[in-house]
Amino acid sequence: MTEYASEWRGAGACLSAVRELFFPLATGGPAAGQISTALLGCAGCTVRQQCLDFALETNEAHGIWGGTTPEERIRARRRSRRHAARRSFQEAPDARAS
Repeated sequence: MTEYASEWRGAGACLSAVRELFFPLATGGPAAGQISTALLGCAGCTVRQQCLDFALETNEAHGIWGGTTPEERIRARRRSRRHAARRSFQEAPDARAS
């Protein structure tokens, strides 16, 4: 995984930004402006999807990754799990049919 991560990180828009910008200590108040600024930095990033994939695959719990907040990534993981569960339920043979 480390090799995968290093391939795209060098091209990230955040590379030239202050690291702390992408790791706010809170979510409200002054930190909301910090989060908005970080998200704007991600908006035009050429490796945004790779960054988001990395954060989702590694369950990154802190910071702005791939243009998402930790809360947004939690919701995305939950949606993905629900979708997978629904799909496996729909594809499973009906046990009541026997």
